[in-house]
Amino acid sequence: MKKQLLFLGAAIIIGLSGCGNNTSNEKSPNNTNETKKEDMKMEMNHSGSGEVPENLKEAKNPTYKVGSEAIIKSDHMEGMNGAVATIVGAYDTTAYAISYTPVTGGERVTNHKWVIQEEIKDAGDKTLEKGTEVTIEADHMEGMKGAKAEIDSAEKTTVYMVDYTPTTGGEKVMNHEWVTESELSAK
Repeated sequence: MKKQLLFLGAAIIIGLSGCGNNTSNEKSPNNTNETKKEDMKMEMNHSGSGEVPENLKEAKNPTYKVGSEAIIKSDHMEGMNGAVATIVGAYDTTAYAISYTPVTGGERVTNHKWVIQEEIKDAGDKTLEKGTEVTIEADHMEGMKGAKAEIDSAEKTTVYMVDYTPTTGGEKVMNHEWVTESELSAK
């Protein structure tokens, strides 16, 4: 009986500690139909595999060198803004903010940052224009891979894969994809 209760308790804790799949279509304070940031943060895969697309080119002279540290100035996820990041990879590409409806169903995700050129099916080498419809090959969030998306904005930049410990506590996030150069500052 004790073993069963211990197992049940552990299962509940594991279930409660995992990332939720919570989306919302509530309007933000500025009256747009953007998905709430808090909901997007909960959907993101916190740690990645560390794998990068085959054709992604390493940055030749990145501002933040692999192995160095920087401060994250972005809030893609709770606890990210202000966290100290260790640079794991630096790549020159175009980063896109996109809007899409997950292939698993649910509410439309708007202005998701970031998907890179190499994670868009048949993107080629030219920067895609705002409003272009594309198919996403990345799986940063549940239901993203294979989703039809619309380009919201594009930014030619260096993107970074980073490790960091959230400022809110919790486990270290490994191989987070992607933070743009403008979202980092010197430590």
